[in-house]
Amino acid sequence: MSNRLFQTVIHQMKDILGRTIGVIDENGIIIACSESRRIGESRQRIREELAYTQGPAVIDDFTYRFITSSGRNDCIAFAEGNDAGAQKCVEILSVCLGNIKSLYDEKYDKGSFIKNIILDNILPSDIYIKSNELHFGTDERRAVLVVKFQTSSDVPPYEIIQNMVGEDSKDFVINISEQDIVIVKELERQADSQSLEQYAKGVMKHVHDSFGAKVHIGISSVVDNLKDLARAYKEARISLEVGKVFDIEKPIMSYENLGIGRLVYQLPTTLCEIFLQEVFKKGSLESLDRETLMTVQSFFENNLNVSETSRKLFVHRNTLVYRLEKIRKLTGLDLREFDHAVTFKVALMVKKYLTSKPTKF
Repeated sequence: MSNRLFQTVIHQMKDILGRTIGVIDENGIIIACSESRRIGESRQRIREELAYTQGPAVIDDFTYRFITSSGRNDCIAFAEGNDAGAQKCVEILSVCLGNIKSLYDEKYDKGSFIKNIILDNILPSDIYIKSNELHFGTDERRAVLVVKFQTSSDVPPYEIIQNMVGEDSKDFVINISEQDIVIVKELERQADSQSLEQYAKGVMKHVHDSFGAKVHIGISSVVDNLKDLARAYKEARISLEVGKVFDIEKPIMSYENLGIGRLVYQLPTTLCEIFLQEVFKKGSLESLDRETLMTVQSFFENNLNVSETSRKLFVHRNTLVYRLEKIRKLTGLDLREFDHAVTFKVALMVKKYLTSKPTKF
């Protein structure tokens, strides 16, 4: 990533300085240059020559100087020529690129720090120590979004999201796997779950419109402390899993809006099996055909309103009543009664949960 940053700056400065300029890495390889054909060339002896001088050094009609960042002399700036102008060029490059690299390294270190937090790879007591070292705000409001790529594209998922968020953003983009990218987003004080969902929609639209890729996004609740980011990450993952099990048609799922699905997901499977056995007669749930289950779903979506449901299904009211009566005889539950309807709804969700056997995080 530093190579790309260096090359961007070199490209912008080449016309201003009017001479060949570039950067050599710690291995003596040119990694950025105003003459792109030189990138990859080896200049091994430059570092040894510079080690004996405190300032710039002139070697073979080029002037060189160390780039100092975070107290280390990792890279070397160079400019064509052995005159005072060349010396001034490398001094400018050294200061400019050193500051850029320091900022990048700090951003990278912070990103690694955040990744260790969300993956529970750091002790809570060490979080505050490390945050102070990195001058990191610990009490900002943040949320975690897990962006799961469902389809592939020519550009790697991490680069897609990182380029969208931008290097200068206070947000962090973390690569978890080939398909899973995490955004740790810093929020304004007035931001809520609705604004987070709007942001997620923007991410989804950008990925689809620009790269033709499809994503699902899980959103955590808002946390106001760094140590709570691990919990937020788990919430975002749970949101994706619950969405897949109970509401697969929604590409964006927020932890705060999971409703009963969140409760069911966190129940032990043994308890779920006991619940189904107690609610239904043996085999009664399995005896319901696809048409009947679709009728039930529509009945729930229309708030247990028989007239509205029959209209939406394009069936006669008496046909719908017959189907509901059939369900009552098979299961003992009359869906026209609210308590029975709630029991049936939860039972269907429990059944989906047991069938899916999701992986818990």
